[in-house]
Amino acid sequence: MRWLLFGAGDVAALIAVLAAIGSMLPRNHKASRTLRVRRPPQDVWNAVTAAAGASSVPVDVIESQPPYRQVTRVKDTEKMFGGTWTIAIASDPGGSSLTITEDGWVANPIFRFMAKYVFGHHATMDGILKQVAKALNEEPALTGE
Repeated sequence: MRWLLFGAGDVAALIAVLAAIGSMLPRNHKASRTLRVRRPPQDVWNAVTAAAGASSVPVDVIESQPPYRQVTRVKDTEKMFGGTWTIAIASDPGGSSLTITEDGWVANPIFRFMAKYVFGHHATMDGILKQVAKALNEEPALTGE
């Protein structure tokens, strides 16, 4: 029984430390990733809007200029995180570049810690860009911050 109490105390202390570190991190963040492919913008648009549309995060489309730009905002019903995603597609020599930029915020300090140090602010956009690369039979070589 004593070891169980020590274990529970250790877990509580760990959670307190994560919350303290998370509360010192900025609430807002900006993250961006780019994928270059050998396809025209319309092909990239079709692939990225299909992949992004499958997300379970409720969003409103606030700007749409197919096949070059789309901006979505997380609905106000989401209280733990929010912000915008800008999908930008540009013609490049030999294909296109697809950049997803997240201008977001994370409310909960523990989740803020996890987003920064465990899974990263890029996790969802990396997944979307890898889906796009696969749909277009391209290598998922991503760049960005």
